Amino acid sequence: MRYLPIVLLATLASTPHVSHAQVRSGLEVALTDSLHVLQGKRIGLITNRTGADASGHRNIDLLYHANGVKLVSLFGPEHGIATAAAAGEKIASSVDSATSLIVHSLYGATRFPTDSMLADVDVLVYDIQDVGARVYTYEWTMALAAEAAGRLGKKFVVLDRPDPIRADIVQGGVLELKHRSFVGQFDVGLRYGLTPGELLRFLVGTGRLKADITVIPMQGYRRNMWYSQTGLPWLNPSPNIRDEEAATLYPGTVFFEATNLSEGRGTDAPLKQVGAPWLTDAQAIAREMNGMRLKGVRFEAREVEVSSGEKHGGQRIPVIRLHVTDKNAVNPVSASTWLMRVIRRRHAKDFQWQKGTGAERLSGTADFRTAIERGSVTKLLDRWERESREFKAATRKYWLYP
Repeated sequence: MRYLPIVLLATLASTPHVSHAQVRSGLEVALTDSLHVLQGKRIGLITNRTGADASGHRNIDLLYHANGVKLVSLFGPEHGIATAAAAGEKIASSVDSATSLIVHSLYGATRFPTDSMLADVDVLVYDIQDVGARVYTYEWTMALAAEAAGRLGKKFVVLDRPDPIRADIVQGGVLELKHRSFVGQFDVGLRYGLTPGELLRFLVGTGRLKADITVIPMQGYRRNMWYSQTGLPWLNPSPNIRDEEAATLYPGTVFFEATNLSEGRGTDAPLKQVGAPWLTDAQAIAREMNGMRLKGVRFEAREVEVSSGEKHGGQRIPVIRLHVTDKNAVNPVSASTWLMRVIRRRHAKDFQWQKGTGAERLSGTADFRTAIERGSVTKLLDRWERESREFKAATRKYWLYP
């Protein structure tokens, strides 16, 4: 099959200074400047509640009523099209009540659109707010869907959205492909510093996957912007990432999912704190961590209630809360790796890895488990810093924004 070159639509804004509410998402650019890409075509839309315009209107409704656009089906990723299901919960296909369109689940019996799902689709469109971390599933839903569309000779269009934790910062190591999974399909950095459209351009442009893609970029966006600087409304990308601080810490605190420590799910600060009933020396651990003087983060010991159904559910447990004091300086990957090492050193008998290869899939390497157990954290972090620099350099030609 012949694959067409990557297409980029709409002109990037050339404003020297961007203030709040001046960023226009790819959705809004498409509706006002690039609707011709979708007109006269039968459209399938991969989305969830984050696919909205600056006023909070759903992309589903906007495209359903757009002139000359025929929206024929919807596709929902992990957490469902309403972004309400718990992490890992299997989603069934359903019907959107407002439009009566079928919603095909891409997080149930299949992780990518099947040929039958795409039979009545000419163009497959992706519009979801990501979090900028390799261990999220949305970007891999995007990649697998683009590849599925490409196999059938169908175009794949990305309505681009911000990297909420800055697109000019790359941190953490590059995934070793022997540990690939649905929380890491390709060898990219952990905090990869790209928008969804840029990431897909990189994957296609480097031959990692084959697809015929078009990216409709944002206007007014710059790589060094935090989501809070875009003026776009914050809509939780998943139930436990409820604000910018959680998104910032997530590339590191997600590591604790591979252990018997709670990563804060079911507490008042999910993905911002970690703990267990046996962490009785939390105060001492917080003091030790603060003594390291890691940039941009402060550690606090506290006790919290954990909801039933989560790790240590129904209990009140001691936790270490991570507070971001300088989001431009913090390295959440480094902070969480050091925190896990200190906890493991103090609690060698209590600390346990979850069964399986979760530590390898989340970190991207078997050396992470080794570093935590044997204390070779500095060596690992130095390697990851080098890999981050190299990955950033490799992606530069696929950037869309200054």
